[in-house]
Amino acid sequence: LATALNDRGHIKYLRVEFPAAMEDYTAAIECQPGFEVPYYNRGLVLYRLGCFDEAMKDFRKVLELNPQFEDAALSLKQAILAKEEKQKRGY
Repeated sequence: LATALNDRGHIKYLRVEFPAAMEDYTAAIECQPGFEVPYYNRGLVLYRLGCFDEAMKDFRKVLELNPQFEDAALSLKQAILAKEEKQKRGY
């Protein structure tokens, strides 16, 4: 069920239906808390929405569950840089 919810969320993500995608990713996490992929996908949505702190939280959770998840490590670094840039610009 968690995989199906994650997959459905990904389709919504591709359609740029971010709130609906996040609902599915969150439901997948609730269904199977040890499944790192929906945390990563939800983090990507949060990043795209400019919610860098929340995105970093999800990327860190992915790395806690799977330290070898390289895309999550890269996304975490990018979110940190984006947050710093946003702060420098004052918004």
